[in-house]
Amino acid sequence: MLRAVGGTLAVCVLGIVLLRTTVAAPHECPALSPVALGAAASASALWISDSQDADGRYVYEYDAEADTFSDEYNVVRHAGVTMSLYQSAALGDLSALPAADRGTDWMVANLIRHDGWAALQNPDTKRVKLGASSLMLAGLTQRRLATGDSRHDELMGEIARFLVVMQRADGSMLNYWLPSTGAPDPAVTSRYATGEAFWALAQMHRHFPEGGWDAPTLLLADYLALYRDEVEGLDFPPWADQWAAYGLAEMGDWPPSDVHIDYARSLAERFGFLMRVESQRTGGGLNEVIHGPHTRAAGMGTWVEGLNSLWRLSVIDERMADLEPKIAERATCGAALLAERQVTDDEAAGYARPGLAAGAWFRDGITRMDDQQHALSGLALTGAILDRRKGGPQ
Repeated sequence: MLRAVGGTLAVCVLGIVLLRTTVAAPHECPALSPVALGAAASASALWISDSQDADGRYVYEYDAEADTFSDEYNVVRHAGVTMSLYQSAALGDLSALPAADRGTDWMVANLIRHDGWAALQNPDTKRVKLGASSLMLAGLTQRRLATGDSRHDELMGEIARFLVVMQRADGSMLNYWLPSTGAPDPAVTSRYATGEAFWALAQMHRHFPEGGWDAPTLLLADYLALYRDEVEGLDFPPWADQWAAYGLAEMGDWPPSDVHIDYARSLAERFGFLMRVESQRTGGGLNEVIHGPHTRAAGMGTWVEGLNSLWRLSVIDERMADLEPKIAERATCGAALLAERQVTDDEAAGYARPGLAAGAWFRDGITRMDDQQHALSGLALTGAILDRRKGGPQ
């Protein structure tokens, strides 16, 4: 009898230990001050601008262990990096503007125009992708917020018209426009570009409320909230789409419908879960075996972006208000982890090229432009949460 009881207790203890080291492991969120947050965001923006080529392109990928650069380039990520610099400027860091403007000059030089619209074309492949133009437009809207400068207003309208050309009747977005046929490819969508277009068009309604941009935006919002995950075969819905979260936050004062809020709440749960899991990844040894390696900054940064966008929505919409404290906690935790994992100036001294290490995030010795892009955006956006906690500017 005693032996049986002892065996049962041993199994229970083992089970508790396994739970505490696996799914129920404690999460670790470093402390994060506004000063540390600002320094991390500034260092990221500096990496982007300092590694920019004279023609406006950015370093795409750097392998620090081999001290080599990738020959690849990604036009969508170029537009995204430029957007993040403008976003940083709109949030107060105007030092990012010159590099962003050089990035925009490169995009303007690679526009294709047709039937009253404009789109960003890959100069090498001649591909015209929805995501590239969507993020270019999102960047220009952020520039307008940062500067009040209307010089690109006409171009913004041209690009927005291209986005509408790519929209189907059900609200979904096609991913490629084909110069060979003079029409969109009717068979290809993109899990990324749909949300990017949603956010860009929602921002157009903010800047030009009489332009009719709310109609395609609402079509997109309904498609994302009700159909996209199932129609496009995305596993584990809702798919963690930070661009959709950006768009929902932009619609905060329209206001969103109950359907959109239900979708926003489900996104908050998804992003919160992902961040909870990431916070258990303390790195090294047994922890890495059980929980896996750190997520690269390009991935974790999108979760912080998504959480920050949904936090903004929770502050202004009472249907989300009960989630505000938890969303703020998860977003701040993610920003703190990003700041902690960023290469410092002292650490960079040990690299072959310190200037391409300081302010960056590496995974397996490699950093890529979108690591800095998404981390910068996530860090910069989190400043509003810290300000609100301290009763500062909103």
